[in-house]
Amino acid sequence: MGDEMLKTPYGSWPSPVDAALAAAHDGRPEWPGFVGDETWWTEPRPNEGGRRALVRRRADGTEESVLPAPWNVRSRVIEYGGRPWAGVVRDGEPLVVFVNFADQRLYRYEPGGEPRPLTPVSPVGGGLRWAEPRVDVARGEVWCVLEEFTGEGPGDVRRVLAAVPLDGSAAEDRGAVRELSDGRHRFVTGARLAPDGRRAAWLAWDHPRMPWDGTELLVADVGDDGTLRDARSVAGGPDEAVAQVEWAADGRLLYSSDRSGWWNLYRDGTPLCPRHEEFGGPLWQLGLRWFAPLGNGLIAVVHGKGSTVLGILDPESGEIVDAAGPWTEFSAHLAAHGARVVAIGASPRTAVEVVELDTVTGRARAIGARHRDAVDPAYYPEPQLRVFTGPDGREVHAHVYPPHHPQHTAPDGELPPYVIWAHGGPTSRVPLVLDLEIAYFTSRGIGVAEVNYGGSTGYGRAYRERLREQWGVVDVEDCAAVARALADEGTADPARIAIRGGSAGGWTTAASLTTTDVYACGTIIYPVLDLATWGPGETHDFESRYLESLIGPLAEVPARYTDRSPTTHADRLTAPFLLLQGLDDVICPPAQCERFLARIADRDVPHAYLTFEGEGHGFRRAETMVRALEAEMSLYAQVFKLDVPDVPRLGLHT
Repeated sequence: MGDEMLKTPYGSWPSPVDAALAAAHDGRPEWPGFVGDETWWTEPRPNEGGRRALVRRRADGTEESVLPAPWNVRSRVIEYGGRPWAGVVRDGEPLVVFVNFADQRLYRYEPGGEPRPLTPVSPVGGGLRWAEPRVDVARGEVWCVLEEFTGEGPGDVRRVLAAVPLDGSAAEDRGAVRELSDGRHRFVTGARLAPDGRRAAWLAWDHPRMPWDGTELLVADVGDDGTLRDARSVAGGPDEAVAQVEWAADGRLLYSSDRSGWWNLYRDGTPLCPRHEEFGGPLWQLGLRWFAPLGNGLIAVVHGKGSTVLGILDPESGEIVDAAGPWTEFSAHLAAHGARVVAIGASPRTAVEVVELDTVTGRARAIGARHRDAVDPAYYPEPQLRVFTGPDGREVHAHVYPPHHPQHTAPDGELPPYVIWAHGGPTSRVPLVLDLEIAYFTSRGIGVAEVNYGGSTGYGRAYRERLREQWGVVDVEDCAAVARALADEGTADPARIAIRGGSAGGWTTAASLTTTDVYACGTIIYPVLDLATWGPGETHDFESRYLESLIGPLAEVPARYTDRSPTTHADRLTAPFLLLQGLDDVICPPAQCERFLARIADRDVPHAYLTFEGEGHGFRRAETMVRALEAEMSLYAQVFKLDVPDVPRLGLHT
């Protein structure tokens, strides 16, 4: 046959990228760090119940998972978690402390031994939780963030900096935990100690602000007895978000602030490299790091507008030298040791890898979770970076992934179906990286367009604030603008466009289906559906006042909360939809889905509702991800009239 392409209808192309393959490659390594000269990190295990394993890379390059199942190294502080482990070398051997997901206790582990608990279990509410541990061998303590529930409600909680004894004396005794801060702020990040040990710096903020709205950068003196004294605010405020703080080797204070409209780096208040780029981002987890100071005064930075690269900044000249390599996107997980930097990088052709940069030679290489092509890369999608025009002429950033197959093309004149993907957050951004879940669709002949709608991060504070009090409007408009543009330019079939999203993207999807006529169907994943029941006392504390910026103060605009909610407009819904929900989700509880479904019970809207036991906010088990992806494909097959023989048929009910 040679190179002749087979003409097959869109959506029915045979593909080696099945749902199991996509699920096996879901998730990414996180939280790299150095233990002596060794690099350690956490890594997902979808086929081991979705646990996160702690991985050790020895000096000789061999890798091992240090804790067997069911140990799961993951913190639940602020529900989204934070850095869950830290390690040092003591007497030539690693000493590691980590948070175990199931009981949220802090454990001490030395290879060859068994993990030993360092913190007690509390029977009150969500108990005691820990994040951002830092081992202080000299004091015999672990400094970390403590989140302590004081009652049964999700808002009955306090957060302080605390010191946990390394000897295990607090394992059954809450009184043995030493509190370092006074609890005056609702939220705190882990303390950073100055090189001389005499000062500590951390971030704090309070309701109703989210950390990307405004934070305080606090500095305190550290007494000889290890107490923090005279905490004072040195940067930040209600309209200035400091995203990260560190100390330079010479004792000067480094931080990332958006006071200019972009997250840029400052040293003792002076900008180091002023650019219309981000050197910081939204603090969805405690301990994210966009920059890491090196011992020689240089600073490793993750920076960019939209996509992010890894570079080395010379603070004296303001020049950055970016690392060479295939990676076009780095996450906020940096660690530095001597002249070595470890980061987490990916590209449209490579999945997320652990990358090491030698700043002496400038050489970067993948050292962990190394990408291996699970299928022929000829089946990978080929993304296009696009900027569309939304209402009022505003820019809308998106990644467009056209249908792509090495042997199949569509019959002449047929336009492809497309799915618009709305990301979660909504204060986040979708990275331009290889995602086999996208390949699952594109290799079968269904296009995907991921929209970084107004409110997304990576494009400056003004772009981010476009969503202020406009959630359910701007996100919906921007996604619709991309869908309509793809149809108008002849890229997508206007009659076969779907929308899908999870969490805040589930809200955008549901709002789009109930307020626009652009989409033929939609997939709504662990969504927010009803604003009246997504606030203080109803959802977790971290996001419980988020709607004050996304919608407006409830006391002032109560009608807006009702009017924006997809549940209110369920009677307008005519498009078929699939609803996917984890039954253990404390962020977007299943009750929201049940109320939404009750509103359409007497309407003839074809739909399916799939729930998953043991899954929370974000699916982590391989079998869940397979079922969800195949159900989504079956929805599109039925609505778009596609021939997809290898996918189980989803029962749609009216």
